[in-house]
Amino acid sequence: MPSTYTYPGVYVEEIPSGVRTIAGVSTSDTAFVGFFKRGPMDTPVRITSFSDFERRFGGLDTRSEASYAIQQYYLNGGQIAWVVRVAQNGTAQSAALALQGGSPPDTVLKLQAASPGLWGKNLQAAVGHIASSTDLFNLVIREVDTVGGRKQIVNTEIHRNLSMKTSSSRYVKDVLAEESSLVTVASVGLGDIPSATGSSGEDVASPTVVGNVNSTAFQAFGDDAGPPATTVSDGSPPDSNALIAGMKTLEKIAPYVFNILCVPAAAGLSDDGATVYAEAEKFCEDKRAFLIVDIPDDVDKSEDMTKWLTDTGDNLRHNNAAVYFPRLEIADALNENRPRNVGASGTMAGVYARTDSTRGVWKAPAGTEAALRGAKIVTKLTDLQNGGLNPLGVNVLRTFPVYGNIGWGARTLNGADQQASEWKYIPVRRLALYIEESLYQGLKWVVFEPNDEPLWAQIRLNVGAFMHNLFRQGAFQGSSSKEAYFVKCDKDTTTQNDINLGIVNILVGFAPLKPAEFVVIKLQQMAGQVEV
Repeated sequence: MPSTYTYPGVYVEEIPSGVRTIAGVSTSDTAFVGFFKRGPMDTPVRITSFSDFERRFGGLDTRSEASYAIQQYYLNGGQIAWVVRVAQNGTAQSAALALQGGSPPDTVLKLQAASPGLWGKNLQAAVGHIASSTDLFNLVIREVDTVGGRKQIVNTEIHRNLSMKTSSSRYVKDVLAEESSLVTVASVGLGDIPSATGSSGEDVASPTVVGNVNSTAFQAFGDDAGPPATTVSDGSPPDSNALIAGMKTLEKIAPYVFNILCVPAAAGLSDDGATVYAEAEKFCEDKRAFLIVDIPDDVDKSEDMTKWLTDTGDNLRHNNAAVYFPRLEIADALNENRPRNVGASGTMAGVYARTDSTRGVWKAPAGTEAALRGAKIVTKLTDLQNGGLNPLGVNVLRTFPVYGNIGWGARTLNGADQQASEWKYIPVRRLALYIEESLYQGLKWVVFEPNDEPLWAQIRLNVGAFMHNLFRQGAFQGSSSKEAYFVKCDKDTTTQNDINLGIVNILVGFAPLKPAEFVVIKLQQMAGQVEV
């Protein structure tokens, strides 16, 4: 808008509409914290498929409960996961290999596995010289692992025309940092290229021989991860301190958010597991996320579950958490598909994601649509056993004819009947968390705006549009918007004293849809003939 009108004529001005769309955040991006075979340590990594997880973190590992949870997550409909790899007390070290060169021979290039862990000992490297050049060399990195009882090459990288000169566009440190997913350069010498490890005249970087090149051409990575020299280790299994510290690294993912948290390894830590889950609940409360708690593997009877509640679960009562019983059995691909006992968190996180995608976050992740894919229920429960656990806030997994294995409960850990909590049901709580996080992210523009009616009107317009969109999708009770939700931001919610303190108060209410947990059919026999 011009500050003054200086000449006769027609002026065109654009008036801001005041509409700032509030976009809904994700609802089922799930964070997994635990030990994995490889990958960045204590760094959240966003993955979008199990294949992506295999590339970045090495896939399934018999020592890793979380790796099986991630597999179940994607089998059951998961889409986005944040993976945090942790080690015990931060002791995991990387394998390394010192390549010799020059005269007299000395270390000219030290390679290191791209991430800590014993997996790095499966790496091998071979160097080939280029006949037409004394300054360039080829480097082959391969990973050899045992698959199906046999040693096989599972990964191969070929890096050509590398140079030890920092001024070169093919400087080895820069090229490997950009192109290699297996190794990094730990140190370089004074410019001499590494000695060739292939036989005379053999180009170890030739595509025709790289798959079956003479194994004597390759040198294996080992424990020399110094200075100082240390023994390569995984640092597994993680302890409670490592899990809690790894969980806190999820602070780094902003502006992304996570909505569900799974820490499968905590179930196997006895008393320390309760400590991890208590910290996880506090963290989820702060991040407006939801925690799925796993039970220990020795809790396999309904009376064991009741005892676990008394010993542990009652101290974990929280609006932002849920627990499932019993544990599950899955086919273990690393053990000839024999059954493996796992916690339900990864499976149910996938069911949450699938339900959110098909029905919405306001639909309970339970019922005949909540099929458990790729998992069997360890303990079969009767209706009476189910009826003893459900009022305690335990979500039971059941097997029914035709429908198979399904989730058959939708209560938070604060959903025990005696709690009489307004956050009794998982979909009600998760919908509230979704609204809170969406408004938190979508109203940041309000900060430092003039605190008066024009601002309040904009807030009512934008928040009202967001809530009305949810109402149209069937997220709330009520046949009209007035019955379903309200948005209030005016002189009644924000007094002059609030204005003086720099506060604007926005009151948002909604009528949640609660699951039909008990379906009652009343049948009556008529005493006489009915007149039509």
